[in-house]
Amino acid sequence: MATIDQTSNFGKVFWPVLAWTVGLIFFFPIFWLVFTSFKTDADAVKPELLFRFTPTLENYTNMTENYDYWRFAINSVITSTFATALALIVGVPAAYAMAFDPSRHTKDILLWMLSTKMLPAAAVLYPMTFLTKNFLNVFDTHFLVIIVLCLINLPIVIWMLFTYFKEIPKEIIEAGKMDGVSTWGEIKDILIPLAWGGVASTALLCFIFCWNEAYWTVRLTTTEAATLSKLIEGNRAPEGLFFGRLSAVSTAAIGPIVVLGWFCQKQLVRGLTFGAVK
Repeated sequence: MATIDQTSNFGKVFWPVLAWTVGLIFFFPIFWLVFTSFKTDADAVKPELLFRFTPTLENYTNMTENYDYWRFAINSVITSTFATALALIVGVPAAYAMAFDPSRHTKDILLWMLSTKMLPAAAVLYPMTFLTKNFLNVFDTHFLVIIVLCLINLPIVIWMLFTYFKEIPKEIIEAGKMDGVSTWGEIKDILIPLAWGGVASTALLCFIFCWNEAYWTVRLTTTEAATLSKLIEGNRAPEGLFFGRLSAVSTAAIGPIVVLGWFCQKQLVRGLTFGAVK
């Protein structure tokens, strides 16, 4: 009996300590990023000034006054929002058809869509740049960035929505058909309200992926449609990296998405566990 009590007490202490340790390890890079953003570029590279320095807002002031942070931030909001909306407009009907009217090729189509995520982005960079610059004339436009962000996240959106929709009993959809509800009515009035948690979490994750996308937004834009990823990439020079300014820009870039995730965490967890318990 004493052995069981000791094991139980050990577990009560060990698992919380382990959870906090893992959490702190994951949080430490963010802490260090924010911490470094209040140092000058000179102080940021001096190990002897690890904690002994004079905090400054110079990096943030420089970011807003000289680098036009708000223009990049607005571009990120526009492209991420419209790309997420477009992915849902395409993904919801596609997932609905695969979940409630599947064919013998449905699984093959889902696997094919997922396999497109395995394509190295560098393999299509040159043809993409060549076509958008010389033929389509859409290089460095919001339209191009929105379409690209939508397409690269669409397989994940369809897969997630398909998983959520499969948890809804077919009898509910069939009852709607018997009552004369149209296909659009089934999606709008029956399916989305029942799977709202899954749809919301899918939209949130898609928005985060679009916001964090750096490879395509850096290489398909120059000034007009440049996002915060382009602003971060711009803090490089032949002399090296400006760690103070780079940390400030990175903090300002991840700040909005961290705040969004914090306020939407309940909805996100609810959506990600949708259908997990029957």
